[in-house]
Amino acid sequence: MTSPAPDEEDGRARRGTYPPGSRLMGRVVGCSGSKATVSAIAGKDGNGLAELWSVGRLISISVGTNRVVALVCSMETASTAWSESDENVMHIEVELVGEIHTGITGKPEFSAGITHYPYLGAVAHRMRSADLAVIYDPGVSDTAVIGKLTQDTSLGALIHIPSLLSRHFAVVGTTGVGKTTAVTLLLNKALIADPSLRVLILDPHNEFAAAFPSKSVVIDTDTLDLPFWLFKLEEFTEVLFRGRPAIAEEIDVLRDLIPEAKRMFKGTTDTTLIRRGPEKSSLTADTPVPYRVADLLALIDERIGKLEGRAEKPHLRSLKVRIQAAINDPRYEFMFSSNTIHDTILTTISHIFRIPGEGKPVTTFQLAGIPSEVVNSVASILCRMAFEIALWSAGGVRILVVCEEAHRYVPADPKLGFFPTRQAISRIAKEGRKYGVSLGVITQRPGELDPTILSQCSTVFAMRLSNDRDQDIIRSAIPDSSASTMSFLSSIGNGEAIAFGEAVAVPMRMVFERVPEDVLPRANSGLQPVHRGDPNTVDLGKIVMRMRHIDESAKTYAPAPDPHRPQPSSIKPQMPSIDPADEFGDAPAMRRSTDLGHADHSQAGVPAAAPPPQRFGGETGTASGDYRPAPPATPRHELNSIRSTLLKKPLSSLLKD
Repeated sequence: MTSPAPDEEDGRARRGTYPPGSRLMGRVVGCSGSKATVSAIAGKDGNGLAELWSVGRLISISVGTNRVVALVCSMETASTAWSESDENVMHIEVELVGEIHTGITGKPEFSAGITHYPYLGAVAHRMRSADLAVIYDPGVSDTAVIGKLTQDTSLGALIHIPSLLSRHFAVVGTTGVGKTTAVTLLLNKALIADPSLRVLILDPHNEFAAAFPSKSVVIDTDTLDLPFWLFKLEEFTEVLFRGRPAIAEEIDVLRDLIPEAKRMFKGTTDTTLIRRGPEKSSLTADTPVPYRVADLLALIDERIGKLEGRAEKPHLRSLKVRIQAAINDPRYEFMFSSNTIHDTILTTISHIFRIPGEGKPVTTFQLAGIPSEVVNSVASILCRMAFEIALWSAGGVRILVVCEEAHRYVPADPKLGFFPTRQAISRIAKEGRKYGVSLGVITQRPGELDPTILSQCSTVFAMRLSNDRDQDIIRSAIPDSSASTMSFLSSIGNGEAIAFGEAVAVPMRMVFERVPEDVLPRANSGLQPVHRGDPNTVDLGKIVMRMRHIDESAKTYAPAPDPHRPQPSSIKPQMPSIDPADEFGDAPAMRRSTDLGHADHSQAGVPAAAPPPQRFGGETGTASGDYRPAPPATPRHELNSIRSTLLKKPLSSLLKD
């Protein structure tokens, strides 16, 4: 049996399983610099030509030995109606993408430019699989298959991993289209291509821990140990002021006293001589050197005592209250725990950035349990440290920082957000590729993201976007030769994306691979994976303890049940975390301070207990702002006697006294 001729093989590749009559799809009847119009006829016998045409498909137009590649943009019939008895003439508008020609090596090559434009009457063919493979082949090694082409599912969607990482990437799409799953797939492909890569994921929804069960270390509020002295001054004041505008006088005090507290920690106690010395000190408020909060508070007390006037005292006292409030807040325990007073910077960096990785190169930083007013500071520290580690390691450590919900950290409005966080992420986006630190941006609202950050992402995976403003942002970033591709953004399916940029040869519409069920990202709140269960079996006591940030392993005591009060069968009795008798000792019942003037001394014959002193961070004092140790408590009957005496005196005599 003789082998088929080359022309016959070429024809079979073009038409696939269609009959020979379907080779010619139409002819060019109009052409401009970027678009062309093809006229086609759909026969009344249903020869299948009409079914070959669809918006978004690529076709080829024969021009000499070259084949011009065109993308179908729109279609319409010559008349306003469709005839069932006669042939229907169709006009198809196509966008010229590039051309396939024979290269120097004799193999087909694709180029974005067009050397010979289609002439009137040029034949339009269905795109064959071999040409599609040439078009979407990046032409380099280190590629990875991340899915299938929408037009031909027999062909894999290829990306160039080094270009994806070195020049940053972005995944955009509305909620529920599969962004997190797509990022999981991309990160797994990147780790396979570069096992030495370190990945830090800022995970505000606690989803990625389930996606990397064997490759990641999960850091949440229980395991986070981020010392307060690693914070720069701006980041530390963001924590103290809880997102509100900072007071300049208090910041100036911190800028002066924090370096002195750091010198005291290093063993130099004669801070007066250091302040008067003419030499410059290397310690600043931003230097990552440990210090004790107790030393900082002592320096504030010292400055309060030395001030003769009262103009600056309110600012100092207010600053002291802010610091003590932050220390006593259980949500900030990751900053002010007992481990943070030691120089643990090596341990902290090693644990967060996986140096060495010990087989787990991914760190999922779960931000859901961190107070909202601290999230910006934590993100700023992590991004800043990632850049500095890559910088000072001279490229020895390659880090990929993935920012989920990136529009929270770098919003489009420069007046919003936290400036140090914006500055740290912008530095990675603009200079990171020079030092080996990359950025991955994930957002559902690209219109609310800083356009400078998005413009630095050279590869974009655009999933379904329904908002017109978001579509315009992505449309402005895609090359003009494929601008019509963006018209599909509002109608593509879940798991489908339009990829364009440095990591792909030409903009392509593709479907991501399916991720195995056991490594699908899901929110688990840092506890157990989410599962459907009976609400009647949920331990409400544990939920309340977690809400109150109480350690479940703490000693608990079960109160005696009240026989006269029915107990719900579905809720376990709540147990106090602290035994009042052990903590405060046996004491008589206490009255409110407002009842001091109405106490009845004739009853019980036992004086009531003194009102509890007001506490600020473990120190006692009065509510007026003077936080010296409180004097011994005055008996209740003496307070009442003094109060009665003062009430009987006229106001003029009190002012005179």
